Amino acid sequence: MDSFPAERSAIVTGAGSRRGIGRAAARRLAADGWSLGLLDVDGSAVHELAEELRDELGVRAVGMGVDVSDSAAVSAAVDEIENAGLPPVVALANVAGVSSPTAYEDLDDAEWERVLRVNLFGVHYVTRRVARSMVANGGGRIVSLSSVSAQRGGGTYSKTPYSVSKAGVIGLTRALARELGPRGITVNAIAPGPIDTDIMGGALTDERKAQLAEDLLVDRVGTVDDIAAAISFLVSADAGYITGQTLNVDGGLYMH
Repeated sequence: MDSFPAERSAIVTGAGSRRGIGRAAARRLAADGWSLGLLDVDGSAVHELAEELRDELGVRAVGMGVDVSDSAAVSAAVDEIENAGLPPVVALANVAGVSSPTAYEDLDDAEWERVLRVNLFGVHYVTRRVARSMVANGGGRIVSLSSVSAQRGGGTYSKTPYSVSKAGVIGLTRALARELGPRGITVNAIAPGPIDTDIMGGALTDERKAQLAEDLLVDRVGTVDDIAAAISFLVSADAGYITGQTLNVDGGLYMH
């Protein structure tokens, strides 16, 4: 799919956090002219965001509260978004995720499963349901957030289960790109480096930002808008020849 219908929708998961990548991505896509289906475990936050986007940018937007680790709930939420009268779903941004700073020797089964279920299973559940609609609509774009932590084996705020889950996203992305490509769907991942969001354990101090920037080839920590811009490009009609890739938006932290 190298051209899109004039009226089209994107679904963004994890759009509830006020300082998060999902909310920044939703705002960027709304500014690009997309109608939006917004998913987050905090239903009130995405209902509020949908209203803001309708009022400020004049786009159609629907917010739904859902835990992406619940397969049945995901399917029901996407059904409701599509039944709300939005244009065909052409793009999906899988942003929802959780951090996990627990040291490996202290890691219990519940924490391991929590992180994997949200960060990997959740991407699968949402993607599977939305891909079915994209196939029916003639194609689309799927972008999922991985992390430089997956490529470097950690070294960030979050530790092993987070790195494993984000590595799984890269594997899922490549497999889906191969399988869904003939159906007109591109599938890519983004691997952010240090980004100033609350998933890093709360707002970063200026001192912590300076420490993180020492490992980068640019002189600053990334912002949510840096990632939103990458999502905007990868779900655009212009990105039709890019699939199965992991785009590092990390200030040069990891080069491969």
